[in-house]
Amino acid sequence: MADAKVIPFDDDRSRARRRPGRSDGEAAAVRALPGAVEGAGRAPGPEPEHIGAGSGAGGWERRLAGGLSFLRRRITGDYEVDEFGYDEELTDQVLMSLLRPLYEKYFRVEVKGVENIPEKGGALIVANHSGALPLDGLMMQVAVHDHHPADRHLRLLAADLVFALPVVNELARKAGHTLACAEDAERLLRAGEIVGVMPEGFKGLGKPFSERYKLQRFGRGGFVSTALRAGVPIVPCSIVGAEEIYPMVGNARTVARVLGLPYFPVTPTFPWLGPLGALPLPTKWTIQFGEPISTDSYAPEAAEDPMLMFNLTDQVREQIQHTLYKLLVQRRSVFF
Repeated sequence: MADAKVIPFDDDRSRARRRPGRSDGEAAAVRALPGAVEGAGRAPGPEPEHIGAGSGAGGWERRLAGGLSFLRRRITGDYEVDEFGYDEELTDQVLMSLLRPLYEKYFRVEVKGVENIPEKGGALIVANHSGALPLDGLMMQVAVHDHHPADRHLRLLAADLVFALPVVNELARKAGHTLACAEDAERLLRAGEIVGVMPEGFKGLGKPFSERYKLQRFGRGGFVSTALRAGVPIVPCSIVGAEEIYPMVGNARTVARVLGLPYFPVTPTFPWLGPLGALPLPTKWTIQFGEPISTDSYAPEAAEDPMLMFNLTDQVREQIQHTLYKLLVQRRSVFF
């Protein structure tokens, strides 16, 4: 299989969004893929009548032709990735289609405040992190991809462990994830991308069930200094529902050390039920994007002020925590 064409990240082509206004080949490929949704960037709703008109023989021919065209491009390398390895075509047409049933049918995610994410330019989304496995980051990525009115993409910052795992490493790069370092984050933000970070890291993912929805430390405010240097707003994001997918009642530290993992979760079903116990519980999720916190009024050297870093970090953390409590009060049930 041929390698893709790598577009320099500062090249205008790397910043151009292919949606809306796909090429004919891209539109055909979307229709051809199983489970793919034409108009994947839109919130779910009634489809125009002409889209359903392709259900006859002619429609199947076009879908088949589009699918074959998509496969040909993958085999011949006639597609583009940016310097970080982000493959927008594969993400839009395959990866999002694979995640969407989990998002829509299994966790039944409700999204609020997506309009708080800017329609253009860079922004840093800061969210809480939980659930033993980082499914919350993926669901947040689908939420932005499918519901933002300007069809924006979310570039997640991920831990070193993600890029040390075979297969996962390659898929993460293709989906637009990159290493959680200030240099990469700032470069993405300056290029006008939406970047997502979960400052709790493994402390949030691996916390016991008894501490659910209690935010862990947000570190030293590195994400705030990055936003200040790039001059982009910070959008707090609160996620309810992920804490209960794997109720972590214990941590097998010896097993974690042997496997080189930060923790090894023990839940009421895992490892006792084997692979079946690894299935997440079908909780009902809410993802709420809060009012953006502007940073453009600060001078660039403000990123070196430790007190300002502390105050802004605490402001973001408190806003996320307050929204979590508010959503929990409004929640009828963990599962409904």
